[in-house]
Amino acid sequence: MGTDEDTVASDDNLEVTATDAADSSSTDVDPDVDGDDPDDQISSLPKRFAWGRAFAFCIVPVLALIVTVAAGFFKWESGKAHGTAVAAAESLQAAKDSTIAMLSYQPDTAEKTLHEARERLTGSFKDSYTSLTNDVVIPGAKQRQITAKATIPAAASISATPSHAEVLVCVDQTVTIGADPPSDTASSVKVALEKVGGRWLISGFDPV
Repeated sequence: MGTDEDTVASDDNLEVTATDAADSSSTDVDPDVDGDDPDDQISSLPKRFAWGRAFAFCIVPVLALIVTVAAGFFKWESGKAHGTAVAAAESLQAAKDSTIAMLSYQPDTAEKTLHEARERLTGSFKDSYTSLTNDVVIPGAKQRQITAKATIPAAASISATPSHAEVLVCVDQTVTIGADPPSDTASSVKVALEKVGGRWLISGFDPV
């Protein structure tokens, strides 16, 4: 009669043994899953070192070069802007002074005054001005006792570079002929100037 009980007990023992075996197998650690292979970690070190060297020897110098170029560019732009401002101021003053010299004279000194004025000019405009003053203005000033006086109530720079500039000049001129009452005229002129030998000389004089 104990045979059935012995069979049941034996089956229970088999189940326990199988369960224990399963638990034991599930708790085993797979060395390939739990952690990185030490050989892989060691082999990755040269790659990291190579990237570090590439950054230090390639990327950093390139960045430094970019910064240097940018700084040089901004310095050049600043110097260019300063040079333009200086050219505008100098050419503006030269245009005003030269215009007054060109259009102002008295009968007794017209030849000397206007010959000095032409030294403020350059190019073909200088030739045209010289012909006009020698052929018309100076003889007329002497014969008819003409006095002319020019003033510049306003002037503005139109454009300027270190070698060329344009200035808008407003001119008031008072002309007296002999004993006649003086007459006044007002005009606006676009004056072109060239930098020659360190001086701003008028190369164009066009009414607008």
